[in-house]
Amino acid sequence: MIHSIAATPPQSAVATVGPSHVIEPSVVEECLRIYRCVQHELAKVIVGQDEVIEQILISILTKSHALLVGVPGLAKTLIISTLADTLHLSFRRIQFTPDLMPSDITGTEVIHQDPVSGAKEFKFHPGPLFANIVLADEINRTPPKTQAAMLEAMQERRITVGGVTRPLPLPFFVLATQNPLEQEGTYPLPEAQLDRFMFLIHVGYPSPEEEIQIMKRGTGQPCGQPQAVLDGEMILKMQETVKALPVADHVYQYALAIVRATRAKETGAMDYCARYLSFGAGPRASLNLIMAAKAHAMIHGQVYVGCANVAAVAPAIMRHRISVNFSAQSEGITPDDVIAKVLTTVPQHEH
Repeated sequence: MIHSIAATPPQSAVATVGPSHVIEPSVVEECLRIYRCVQHELAKVIVGQDEVIEQILISILTKSHALLVGVPGLAKTLIISTLADTLHLSFRRIQFTPDLMPSDITGTEVIHQDPVSGAKEFKFHPGPLFANIVLADEINRTPPKTQAAMLEAMQERRITVGGVTRPLPLPFFVLATQNPLEQEGTYPLPEAQLDRFMFLIHVGYPSPEEEIQIMKRGTGQPCGQPQAVLDGEMILKMQETVKALPVADHVYQYALAIVRATRAKETGAMDYCARYLSFGAGPRASLNLIMAAKAHAMIHGQVYVGCANVAAVAPAIMRHRISVNFSAQSEGITPDDVIAKVLTTVPQHEH
């Protein structure tokens, strides 16, 4: 469970990063304090799942989206809705079903009649996508046409209805959930659409101690209601701080080596990857490794990015960007096994 920390919101907003992109330690310390406030508020409801929460917050700090995958009952939806309670942002939940249409999430134009003049005109009624945080619950239960509308909004941060393009509110994040067990009547996301998510987060079972705590909370008195400690302006400034964190050349080289090692048919691929992968990670993985490593460094109080930060975020970034072949499947080798092998083989050089 997350350790208790004084949850007093910071008195001032995060300092603006200057044109020289030199990050003052005080700026990172303030970002870290805000992050710990959010952690503390989440701990009032969520037991454990520290790594899941960290990865969700990293996706928010990097203007990205995350897909949570886990069996039913692991609090995937609760984590996201509780996170929304800690932020001064608008939140909408979309329950994806087989009959959901694109207009149900983007909005539609309806005929509006003026009660005085009787004149009629089309008026746009925005859908649930017009929010800062959108929970796409069980995204694999809706047909590809609606999935495509959702993923277009994620990529472009705008939608077009009736020939008019409308921007979505900023900041804008999509946090989606998916059940890996029930495949009957589902529409799995293609690899090209999975690539839009920075993280594919595996939500695992709690430890025995955590499960005891869950039972006590669920059958007794709640620990408290999360308070909003972070607003949109502060998030945007924290994103600016993350983007400005310096990265040394050897860290770029390390991220590149990890990604290129998975490209089975390219020069420089690891023999292990060439044997067990159908295809490897593309350039979007390289970009996300660096951006996520920057956020990981910042929320751990660092004013620089190291190879260890890249390695820490690599599994959740790459597991949905590589594909194991039949040989791997027959031997029970998963994408996570391949990534673990790559991380133990590619050397880290800290200068």
